[in-house]
Amino acid sequence: MGLTNKYSVASGRLPDLFVKIRDGQAPEYFSQQLLKDWGFTSSHDRAAIPLLKELGFLSPDGKPTSRYHDYRDHSRSRAVMADALRGAYGDLFLIKEHPAEGDKDAIHGKFRSFHNISDNVAGWMTKTFYTLLGLSDLKAKKAMSKDAESKDHPEQERKEPSETDEGEGHGKGGRRLPGPGLHYNIQIHLPASKDVEVYNAIFKSLREHLLED
Repeated sequence: MGLTNKYSVASGRLPDLFVKIRDGQAPEYFSQQLLKDWGFTSSHDRAAIPLLKELGFLSPDGKPTSRYHDYRDHSRSRAVMADALRGAYGDLFLIKEHPAEGDKDAIHGKFRSFHNISDNVAGWMTKTFYTLLGLSDLKAKKAMSKDAESKDHPEQERKEPSETDEGEGHGKGGRRLPGPGLHYNIQIHLPASKDVEVYNAIFKSLREHLLED
C-alpha cells in the first residue's frame, strides 16, 4: 500500500492528456517537449510527467512501460487506469473500495494527515485523484499485459499433439510407450542336492508352465 504525493494543479487537463496517450504512438521517451507538441504548454502541465511515473505509465528514466502500452488498447484503458490507481493510491482504497463523491472529505483528510500538508495542497491531490478516478473502472476485471497472461496460463503455449501421434501411449516421434499391465516377481528356492537331474527337472517344469505360451 501507499499514497503518492504527486499531483497536478491543472488536473482538469489530465483527461485530454490521457486521450493523447491512448490514441497516439508511444514515444521512445516521454519528455516536456512532447507535452508541448501535444499542446500542453503551461508550466503546470509538467507535473504530469512525475505523476505518470507514479502511476506506472513511465519508467524512472521516462520510457513508456507495458502499462502505458496496455492503456492504448481502448477496450482495456479504464481497467488499466484502475490498476494504476490501486498501486499509487493504495491507502485510499482502505477507506473505500470504490470511492465516490461522498468520500471526498475523508480522502482530503487522508492526504492532509498522511503527507502533513496544507488544505490547499491536499485539495489539489484530491482533485487529481478524482480526475483520474473518472478515467477508470474499478469494477472491471483486473487488467493484465499480454506477457503476464501468457505466464499465468502456460498451458496455452503447450504444443498440441500432432496428427502423426497415435493417441495415448505414444511418446516423442510416435514411439510407443509401455502400456499398463501386471508384472509378477517369482522367487524359486532350489533344494540342496548334488543330483543334477533334480535341477533339470525343476527348470524343465518352469519352462513348460511359465515361459511357453
